[in-house]
This record gives sequence, C-alpha cells and structure tokens, in this order.
Amino acid sequence: MGKQRPIMLVGTGSDVGKSWIVTGICRWLKNNGYNPAPFKAQNMSLNSFATPTGHEIGRAQAVQAEACGISCSFEMNPILLKPSSQNKSQVVLNGKPVGSQTAREYFLGEDKKHLFEEAKKGFRQLDSQFSPIVMEGAGSISELNLKHRDIVNMRMAKAANACVYLVADIDRGGVFASVYGSIALLENWERDLMKGIIINKFRGDASLFEEGKKILEELTSLPVLGVLPFAKDIHIEEEDSVALGVRNKQPVEGEVNIAVVHLNYLSNYTDFQTFEHRKGVNLFYTRNAKYLEQADVIILPGTKNTIADLEALKLDGLDRVILSQFRKKTIIGICGGYQMMGSEISDPYQVESDLGTIEGLGIFNGKTVLSSEKQTVQTSFLFKEHSSLCQGYEIHMGETEIQANKSLNVVNGKQEGFFNGENCWGTYIHGIFDNDIVVKDLFESIGVSIEETESYKELKERNYDRLAEHIAEHIDMNAIIKDIEEC
Repeated sequence: MGKQRPIMLVGTGSDVGKSWIVTGICRWLKNNGYNPAPFKAQNMSLNSFATPTGHEIGRAQAVQAEACGISCSFEMNPILLKPSSQNKSQVVLNGKPVGSQTAREYFLGEDKKHLFEEAKKGFRQLDSQFSPIVMEGAGSISELNLKHRDIVNMRMAKAANACVYLVADIDRGGVFASVYGSIALLENWERDLMKGIIINKFRGDASLFEEGKKILEELTSLPVLGVLPFAKDIHIEEEDSVALGVRNKQPVEGEVNIAVVHLNYLSNYTDFQTFEHRKGVNLFYTRNAKYLEQADVIILPGTKNTIADLEALKLDGLDRVILSQFRKKTIIGICGGYQMMGSEISDPYQVESDLGTIEGLGIFNGKTVLSSEKQTVQTSFLFKEHSSLCQGYEIHMGETEIQANKSLNVVNGKQEGFFNGENCWGTYIHGIFDNDIVVKDLFESIGVSIEETESYKELKERNYDRLAEHIAEHIDMNAIIKDIEEC
C-alpha cells in the first residue's frame, strides 16, 4: 500500500458534522489496513486534551487519533484558540500557550503568516509518518472577508495537496443554496481541489433525496458521495460547546440526577459524557437554582476563566445555592471548579483578571494561586483508598494548597485534590470519570446501585467501529480511495 494524498473535510458552515465524519473515516481507514492520522491546522474550542508529551491540543483531534489507534501529538492541531473572555482567546501554538489575543488581533494581525508556516510544518511531520492524513477544516469555506488570511481551510488544502470534500448539514435547511453558494464562491485553484459532496444529518428515507443528489451534481459538477442519516445511537465525544445546546437541562424524576453547573466559560465537558450512557442516570447542565437543589450530585466543571465564572456564580446567587446543599448532597469540583471550592483564588500575574484576589466558596480551606505557566500532563493516580491505578490528564494554570489528611488522590507519591471524607471532593484531573473505579465509588457514596455496563473505554471503541460501519454504508469510500491514490 503506497503513499496516498490527504483527505480533507470542509464545511458549508460550523457544526455541520466535519469532526464526526473525520473520526469515522479515520476508523474506517484503520480497520481497512491504512495508517491514518488526523490534522486540523487551527481549532477554536474549550474542550482540550493533554498529549503524552505534555502538549495541549483540541479534544476532537485526540478523539480522532484514538479512532486511528495512535497516540495524539501537538502536530495534529498546531494552533488551538481557547476563548477566555468575550473578545479574547488564549493562543496555544504547538501545544504551548504563547499569549492571548482579541479576535481582531488574531484574524487581522501579521502573525498569521508565522502561524501558517507552523501549521504546514506540523502537517509535514505527520505526513512523513502516516498515510493518509485526514484533515479537517473549520467553519465555512466561503468567508470571503477572511479567506486571504485562511490557515485552516482551502489554503491549507492546497499546501497539503489534499482531496477536498464539502460537508453540508441538510437538517438546518437550505442545503442546495449552501452547497451551490459555497462552491460558486471558490476560486479556480480551490475548485480544482474539490472532489465531492457529503450530505450529513438526513432524517427519514435517504432514497427520497435521489433527485436532490442529481440536482446538486448538475449544479456543481461534483459527485454527491454520500447522504448520512442521523445516528443518535452512535456516541462520539464532540469538538466544542455548540453541542451543549442539545443536552439535558433539568432533572428527571425517578433517576439519579447529576447537575453540571453551566459556567459561562465551561471547558472539557467531555469529562462527564460517561454518565450519559448509564441507565437510570440523568446528566444535565443548568444555572437554574431550583434544578440544582433537586440534583443528587452537583459538579462544578472546568473553566477557561475561573475568576470570571466565580464572579458570575455570585452575581446570580448560585454560590448560596451550592453552599446550601453542602452536607446534604455530593458536591464535586474539577479543575477550575476545584479552585472555586477553596477559600481564595489569587491572580498575581493577571492571567485571568485584574482583580488580584477573590474569595472562593469556602467548601474547603485551601488557597489557589494562578500561575503564568500552564501545566499539561497525562497522569496515573490512586483514587481515595483504592489500590488500582486510574488514568487522567491535567490542564491548568495554578496550584492549590493541599490540606493535611484531606487529599483525594496520590499522583507519583504526592497528594492531590481535596476530599472531606464524606460527600465533597475536588481535583485537577480531567477524565477522572472515565475510570470505572471512580464512577462506582461515586454511586456507592450516594447509596445507589447501578447496573454493571461495559467500561467507558470499551464503549468508545465500540462506537468508533459502529461509526466506521455507518460511514462505509452511506459514503462511497471506494471513490474517495480512488481519489487519494491517484497521486
């Protein structure tokens, strides 16, 4: 099997399902004897992941690497933008933060030339080890006012000599206009890279769209290579917070209700997706005081701006609601949520704000000092008194005091986190609920017996294979393989 051209999925807009399809194609290629790797030059997301080498990338590329059966690396996502305020984002370059910029500074600044060179360097490194590279664009390919500064869509496709496929979401309506318009606005060199169209999120009998396919092919002179039906029973971790809009938002009577406080800068909500696949458990996201009071477990999640989110909680009176439930029910903090649970957060380097110091919730007596250096690391740890090693990862800027005899975990012989010995705990470790030991401990602590299920890792592997089968059934992969092998 020789070298193949890269495959690139671009979109008519955001949230059309590019990440999901890339993940499925990655798994299909792996299952059919290829050696694929994912690549997205620039990602904007608060869902991130720590690589084995201690670099930070978008969670979607980590998921796609997992579908490929390989370790993730920063080359798979050279540029990551993490929104930290209404108009600013932290810029992560090659897995390490290099500062913050406003949208205007980032999209109109001169450093995009440098970033593009770094993106191409990351691609070349991957391309020397894997084949084919499965690339993902961002948003729409037809943002004419920004296209000349593009480093993630068609300019990246040209640099990689990729075979490009346009993904459209038929469920949102206007699929003919969005597909035709996107292609009509391309320049000749861009049009030469386009190989086909994929229609995603079709509801009902796809055979009813046969006439639609012919119309699109006549309009664009490109083949429609597939019509993918909705597949709500295939569960893949999402790229960003757009998908939170369709999550549960309130408790359900008769089920174990786990409430995640919906912070304004909520990050890494994939930490909790394991609960969505357990019978009798209702995971929901809310800022509603009444709903929080009805929950069996309240989780303060990670956040890109702990101080701003803590201020917002206090402004909305949710701090009082959470404290009123203290001692009554289980309260858990992850990363930024863990920092909030302490007595104080100080920001001497103005990493997040110019407030200096803010009072925490006071659930435990420990102070957090935000630092200018970010810690990104995969970690093995012992949870509570359990003897089996668990796995997770840390992404944070700051250190929190560990109270004597109140730690939650042991990481490399050192104490980590907080546990009051009863119903409340906090930790910097993301992915902690991916460990069956932790989930079982949580349900036992609230007196609930849950049905034994496959592990979350097994569940993810099964869903990658199911997604690959879904792709093979509804997309003409033979045509794509023919395209990429015609080097």
